[in-house]
Amino acid sequence: MDYKSNVTTTENEDTVKKGIAYKWIALFNVALASLMGTINGSIILISLPAIFTGIKINPMAPDAFQYLLWILMGYGLVTATLLLSIGRLADIYGRVKLFRLGFFIFTVGSILLYLTPDTGNTGALELIIFRLIQAVGGAFTMANGAAIITDVFPTSERGKALGINMVAIMSGQFIGLLLGGVLATYNWRYVFLVNVPFALLGTVVSYRNMKELSFQATKTSIDVLGNILFIGGLTSLLVGVTYGLMPYEHNGITDAMGWNSPLVMSTLGIGIVALIIFPFVERKAKNPMFRFEFFKIRSFAYANLASFTAAIARGGIMFMLILLLQGIWLPLHGYRFEDTPLWAGIYMLPMTLGFIIMGPISGMLSDKYGPRWIATSGMVIVTLVFIGLALLPSNFDYWQLGILIFFMGIGNGMFSSPNSSSIMNSVPAQDRGVASGMMSTLINSAATLSMAIFFTIVIVGIQGALPGAIHESFANLGSSPVVQNLGDQLAGLPPTNALFSAFLGYNPMGSTLEAMDPNVVSAIPQSVVDTLKSTYWFPQTLQQAFMPALRVSFIIGAVLSAIAALLSAMRGERYVHEAYGSEEKA
Repeated sequence: MDYKSNVTTTENEDTVKKGIAYKWIALFNVALASLMGTINGSIILISLPAIFTGIKINPMAPDAFQYLLWILMGYGLVTATLLLSIGRLADIYGRVKLFRLGFFIFTVGSILLYLTPDTGNTGALELIIFRLIQAVGGAFTMANGAAIITDVFPTSERGKALGINMVAIMSGQFIGLLLGGVLATYNWRYVFLVNVPFALLGTVVSYRNMKELSFQATKTSIDVLGNILFIGGLTSLLVGVTYGLMPYEHNGITDAMGWNSPLVMSTLGIGIVALIIFPFVERKAKNPMFRFEFFKIRSFAYANLASFTAAIARGGIMFMLILLLQGIWLPLHGYRFEDTPLWAGIYMLPMTLGFIIMGPISGMLSDKYGPRWIATSGMVIVTLVFIGLALLPSNFDYWQLGILIFFMGIGNGMFSSPNSSSIMNSVPAQDRGVASGMMSTLINSAATLSMAIFFTIVIVGIQGALPGAIHESFANLGSSPVVQNLGDQLAGLPPTNALFSAFLGYNPMGSTLEAMDPNVVSAIPQSVVDTLKSTYWFPQTLQQAFMPALRVSFIIGAVLSAIAALLSAMRGERYVHEAYGSEEKA
């Protein structure tokens, strides 16, 4: 069923009365929030070496990895757990009202990050806490952005508007990489200060120019038990996933990952049990926060399932590609370790360009022809790209990778805008906040889950293969007991330390040797030390262990993307709730 809407809803009539430009004002501010959020994410990614240096933390220190992981993943954890509750509150109290509040909270968090007073472990904890405050503000804007756009644009333009917002999201990622690379050379605090003008502008515009045009749901009691179960369960689950990626020491033995830790197993168990109980409680709740009845709508159900599966395929793989560039390919091609974060961002630009090109185009096409086959074709392209990545040789030329990730951006751009439009079109106007929250929660939860899945695959692969690769490399460095003993020590180090040292732009072997007993290092022949500290020894050695595990990750990404394509095709033809009410069922 293909539907071209001439329906003008009540909220759009109100929009016209307030001036034809209002929808563009609303889109501008939502896009500004999206831009701000993605700049914040990528600027942190590129500036971590400067931040760690600024707060005086050695990335090879035993406890440094947990700070790194929480700075990277804490933001996503908070947003994933809050989005659903905020979406429901927005339907009751007003989307614009909570959207404005989000800009204000984000501004406060950014200023606190800039003013971080301490260094060392205390400074790292302060950064994490202030990032969590930022995340609360980001959750308020993220949960309401798609719903606000849907409120003010007619059905014939929603795909285009959501596509423009997607362009802001992808542009922010690249802008953040460039800003981070420039600002971090001056002062690491500028990395956080740069968010403040965006946040202040968004706060002023949203309070002065944005109006509450949504159909607000009847003010009812808050689903307290549902909120506790969902937020508590998801938080516990994601905390377990996060600590599962960290090294775990027990009985004098250090495991590369913490999946056997009692803390991890208990938090995962609590989270899983709470989330299993959650749907049973929600089905009996008078005013549930999670609207399971929406999954009876075919477009909503299959579009969200496709989005969740695609996000699992996409989230961790992007991080793996950056690790491939920073830890192996760039150093082997003559780039200094400290320059690799910036150049990795630049070399990922084709993916951003592909997404920017196809985001608005696919949105406009879906407005005209419906989202089903455009979104499905996008995931088919992504599936083929993952297969191409799995077939890349270890010594690939950049143009091969550049073409593949460009088409990955094309495919994801074809999928994202039509899929979001399909979800938001399928629900009643008064429930768009909770629908947007459900959509964003599934995507953010999938991204965290994706990180855990692909990290585990790669680290397990490296743990099994890296010691042998190190011993093989040391066999060519000399047969003296001192050299061979050093090889044994390096082979026994947790692979996460070396991997993340490379990711942060440090020479892993340089950092490792600096952390060792100076008397031991002084006994090593200088030629061996120079070889170990070179830009090629560690990448060549790591490559032998990393590439097989990475190819397994790409194959899994291809399978997940193919499943997402199948789910996307199963959504049926275009469905708009304003025209058909609740007729369509899954």
